[in-house]
Amino acid sequence: MPTEEQAVQLLVELGLTEYEARCFVALSRVSTATASEIATLSDVPRSRVYDAVDRLHRRGLVDIQQSEPREYRAISKAAALESLKERYDTTLEATDDALSKLRCSNDGDDLEESGVWAIADHDRVTDQVGRFLEEATDEVYALLADESALDRQFLGKLAAASERGVDTRVEVPSEEIKARVLDVTPETTVTVTDLADDPASLNVKRLGRIVMVDRRSVLLAAVADRTRPGQVEEMAIWASGPDHGLVVGLRHVLGARIDSQDVFV
Repeated sequence: MPTEEQAVQLLVELGLTEYEARCFVALSRVSTATASEIATLSDVPRSRVYDAVDRLHRRGLVDIQQSEPREYRAISKAAALESLKERYDTTLEATDDALSKLRCSNDGDDLEESGVWAIADHDRVTDQVGRFLEEATDEVYALLADESALDRQFLGKLAAASERGVDTRVEVPSEEIKARVLDVTPETTVTVTDLADDPASLNVKRLGRIVMVDRRSVLLAAVADRTRPGQVEEMAIWASGPDHGLVVGLRHVLGARIDSQDVFV
């Protein structure tokens, strides 16, 4: 069932192995089960079930009845989620503490003309776009090809740039999205364009957004649907510096659009 596969993938993202996740999902469907029954329910080889449920037991996610044969029982959903959350939070805190004690020789603020940088994760891409917008002094251009790019953080940073007197211009795929942009930042010039369509998309990946700031910093992003409904995976490349090859190329193409009276009336 799709929901079972989705649950397995989400548990893997929280730190379980695939076999552990499959065994836990299988046990969540029944009151108790033997190793043989778990193997049947989960499609995990029986020889691997024992190790998987033992690890789940050590994590506190599965109880074991000392019978012959042994019976296994998953703890309640609420208790399991709380346990996973506590472990996840503890790991994050330890990681933050360890990284805070490291001294970085370069804080990343002077990256102009040092190459093309690749980043992944929607939040990281949005953060990078936000930094570009915060640094904008003259002009911001954005092509929003996918609705996922239209989040609160982007609109807030765009509005702030516009209020500072920066010339902000956005191309969007629909009148509905145009209205949403203008509702937050009415001084921004917004136009509906078919340039947001992506006829060259391959498989699940498609154009997400293009951002150019002051004609010296650029970001190109692609998106793909994730297993969780309504969420997307985003990957991007960015570069900064007026003489950077990627910047020069996009400045030539996008600059003509920005300056065209036919695009931004």
